Amino acid sequence: MITLITGATSGIGEQLAIKYAQLGDTVIACGRNSDKLAELAKYDNIQACKFDATNLQDIKESTIGFPHFDRVILNAGNCEYIDDARNFDSALFERVINVNLLSMGYCLEALLPKINSGGQLVLVSSSVTYLALPRSEAYGASKAGVSYLAKSLAVDLNDVDVTLVHPGFVKTPLTNKNDFPMPMAVTAEKAADYMIKGIQKRRKDVHFPYRFTLILKVLRILPLPIWLKIAKGLAR
Repeated sequence: MITLITGATSGIGEQLAIKYAQLGDTVIACGRNSDKLAELAKYDNIQACKFDATNLQDIKESTIGFPHFDRVILNAGNCEYIDDARNFDSALFERVINVNLLSMGYCLEALLPKINSGGQLVLVSSSVTYLALPRSEAYGASKAGVSYLAKSLAVDLNDVDVTLVHPGFVKTPLTNKNDFPMPMAVTAEKAADYMIKGIQKRRKDVHFPYRFTLILKVLRILPLPIWLKIAKGLAR
C-alpha cells in the first residue's frame, strides 16, 4: 500500500507516518519542515516530500514523481483563536481558513486524480464542529468546512472511499500552546491508533476519544439558546 500523509512532520501526522511504515506501507510523508522530513526518511519505507499545502503549484511539482496512491490522508492544519470577537481579526481568520480549508482544495486537485480506484481519501476535521465554542470562530469555521467537504465528496466519488475524522483534544506541539483545559486529551500516538483502526475498517466517520465525542454529540441536541448560555459561561 502507498499512503501519502500531509502534515507529517509533527503531532498526529508524524505518528501516522511512523505507524503506517511499521505496518508495511510505503509512506509519502509530506510537510514543510526539512529537518523533520529528513528524520522520517531514515525509515526504510518512508519517503519525504516537501511542499507547502497552501500552494497548488508547489504540491503538483513536488508530487509529480509519485504516479499513484492507495490512500491519501489530508491532515495538515493550524489553530489560532479569535480573542476579541467584537474587534474581529480578519487576517487571522484568513490565515486559518487558508491553511485548514483552502489547502484541502489544492491537495484534492493535485492528489485526488492519483488515488487508485478502490483507494481511500481521509480528511481530518475536528470535534469542534459539533458545537459552537468560545474563541473558535476561525478554527471552527475552517473545520466545519472540511467536514462538509468530506461528506459532499463521499456523495460524488464512486470509486474512492472517503473517511472523515473528528478528533477530540490531542496533545501535540500545536495544542501545547492552548491556555485552557483540554478534557480527556489523548496523546498523538493514541490518536494515530484510533485513526488507523477506523481507516482500516473504512468507516465513514472516525471520532475519538469516544466518551468525549459522545458527550459533545449529546450536547448538540440541546436547543441553541440553552447551549449559548452554557458556552458563554465557559468563556468567562
